[in-house]
Amino acid sequence: MAPSLTGVGETAFVDSNSHLSIKLESSTFVANEHPILTEVPGNITTEAYDGSSGSTVGCLVGFKGEESRSRHVVSLGKLRGIRFSSIFRFKLWWSTHWSGTNGRDVEYETQMMILENDNEKGRPYVLLLPLLEGSFRASLQPGLHDNVDICMESGSTRVTESTFRSTLYIHVHHDPFTLMDEAMKAMRLHLGTFRLVEEKTPPGIVDKFGWCTWDAFYLKVDPQGVWEGVKGLEEGGCPPGLVLIDDGWQTFCRDDEAVTDEGSLNCSIPGEQMLSRLTKFEENCKFREYRSVRGDRGMGAFVRDMKEEFRALEYVYVWHAFCGYWGGLRPNLAGMPESKVVATKLSPGVEMTMTDLAVVKIVENGVGLVPPQQAHRFYEGLHSHLHSLGIDGIKIDVTHVLEMLSEDYGGRVELAKAYYKALTASVKKHFKGNGVIASMQQCNDFMFLGTETISLGRVGDDFWANDPAGDPNGTYWLQGCHMVHCAYNSLWMGNFIHPDWDMFESDHVCAEFHAASRAISGGPVYVSDSVGNHNFKLLKKLVLPDASILRCQHYALPTRDCLFVDPLHDGKTMLKIWNLNKCSGVLGLFNCQGGGWCPATRRNRNASNFSHSVTSFASPKDIEWNKGKHPICIKGVDVFAVYMFKDDKLRLLKYAEIVEVSLEPFSFELWTVFPVVFLPRTSVQFAPIGLVNMLNSGGSVVSIEFDKHENLARIGVRGHGEMRIFASEKPVSCKIDGEAVEFDYVDSMVRLQVSWPSSSKLSVVEYLF
Repeated sequence: MAPSLTGVGETAFVDSNSHLSIKLESSTFVANEHPILTEVPGNITTEAYDGSSGSTVGCLVGFKGEESRSRHVVSLGKLRGIRFSSIFRFKLWWSTHWSGTNGRDVEYETQMMILENDNEKGRPYVLLLPLLEGSFRASLQPGLHDNVDICMESGSTRVTESTFRSTLYIHVHHDPFTLMDEAMKAMRLHLGTFRLVEEKTPPGIVDKFGWCTWDAFYLKVDPQGVWEGVKGLEEGGCPPGLVLIDDGWQTFCRDDEAVTDEGSLNCSIPGEQMLSRLTKFEENCKFREYRSVRGDRGMGAFVRDMKEEFRALEYVYVWHAFCGYWGGLRPNLAGMPESKVVATKLSPGVEMTMTDLAVVKIVENGVGLVPPQQAHRFYEGLHSHLHSLGIDGIKIDVTHVLEMLSEDYGGRVELAKAYYKALTASVKKHFKGNGVIASMQQCNDFMFLGTETISLGRVGDDFWANDPAGDPNGTYWLQGCHMVHCAYNSLWMGNFIHPDWDMFESDHVCAEFHAASRAISGGPVYVSDSVGNHNFKLLKKLVLPDASILRCQHYALPTRDCLFVDPLHDGKTMLKIWNLNKCSGVLGLFNCQGGGWCPATRRNRNASNFSHSVTSFASPKDIEWNKGKHPICIKGVDVFAVYMFKDDKLRLLKYAEIVEVSLEPFSFELWTVFPVVFLPRTSVQFAPIGLVNMLNSGGSVVSIEFDKHENLARIGVRGHGEMRIFASEKPVSCKIDGEAVEFDYVDSMVRLQVSWPSSSKLSVVEYLF
């Protein structure tokens, strides 16, 4: 029997096992008896949700509208004096972090919000998660007098409704990371429209170093340039395992241009191409006319030649827009699916976001949209051709375009369902189900409907080497902005897709700042360097000779003390992110202060008055050791060995012992943290550190064994360079793969050199005490 709807003051949802509760009584939402939202209107309804196990503590929130409409804005109650952390859309395509303490601080197009706990009072963390219901999609926004409003919209004036049962899910827990994990699992069961990241396998590119052609060539990309780019990286000792051929390979033209086999090659300035439409699935003449030394021609020959010449190159991906190209498909062309140019319409929420060049161009031009019932034919035509060329995967951009086109197609949810169903089937058929990088997709429509098989997606805005608006300081503050986008978005998006922190340029003034974050992000590492413009010294701190990287086991997230603060423009907060390697924790500290979202001007902007040295505190406790698929047991550990990458120092710290860290603007520090253990039957304290020439030093340690009969520690190491361990006593001898080697013992650290193995990708280093 379906649960019944209840009015204000009638229902409590309690989990006696964990002493957690969320209830609605006397016009107030209460978490563990503590008010969180007050003056809740009488038309708000609640419904218990306890998942399949009965242990989840949460409720579904709905409302009864006055009349049937395509868009409702309804108050959930007043929020006052409780700090929150939220994710909102600052552009149509992109989301970021925002924090505040009152309803008036909430941003439009908020995708999720966490309310801070209060340990002294016993108030837990509270998640407010807008959902999809029927043909409608929800988001949060500010209301009058500190009300938090929920906006429920279909995207079509023809699709109306008055009453909703599940516009929002509220969940409570004493741990903010468990809060997100439990809530997403609950909504996975409730909606049944997506799969969690833990249910999917990310594509192999996450473990490879990659090169993207966009910043190198923009639209002028051609086979010779791509070849020279891969060759230069290989000759420099950093061969790419992935090449992503970005925009510029397809056949497209503007409506005022004649359709030819060559397509339009006149676009030279980024942005001009956004007025064009796809005219055929085949590549343009630049790639079609490539001639192999074997005599065969075309993009397929080019892909084969590259993989044969550059042995480390395992994956070739290409870019395409969600609807084919920026302006969709050109209608009425032989050999192409039926399409129609559809005028766009922005929702009131999107009208409040930042002006974006892509949106401006698409609104001006409309989109050549394939009818949803033919979407399968569109993706099959494009992807079967790419598959025949030997293309391994695709980056899908301009993903969240359907919202603007849904008026005549049953609304945004129904149009998205049809397209994602077709896309999912095609990706499963042609790209192993996971050969996709999703981009420009950061909205809950995609998260709830588009992630059945897609397992990798961007979690930040584009990397901008310089400010496209012309602010010279953007060369700096936009880098901190990017980092904050990625770290906080992962708290939400990382439940659906494996986070991709985007490319960067290795010769940029903030390149090391970016490289440090990518090294511990847990996602792919790729650059978009111009041909010949590489910082190989930096790249070799990320990339191994076989094109692999030292990737963390989890995905990077903000530490607990960073969740409800502002690391961009409060002048005092340092961004701290944590992750786990196989045997160690890692903590990244970044000074990102200097610019970000401005509610008054509705755009990201410079805030240079906050860009100065920042001091913070860090501790082994900042790392969430018990999280992820492979938690690290620290039970009984008294001391941790902490290696500080930039300072090149080792410190021994208790679990909750804090260290003061000061950073200049757009600088960083990385901590590699290992539990210190005693060798069996000895008083020798021991902890690996890893290859200190690599940014993710601890990622090089893949196994630790102890031989209690010989007082021997054996470590499996991936990579090459200077290997260090902490040891309270000097070892008697050290061996690598059974051969004795020289070593130094300085400042309680054993130092030795590990060569790149000739026959195995793993070196075994032994320390005898």
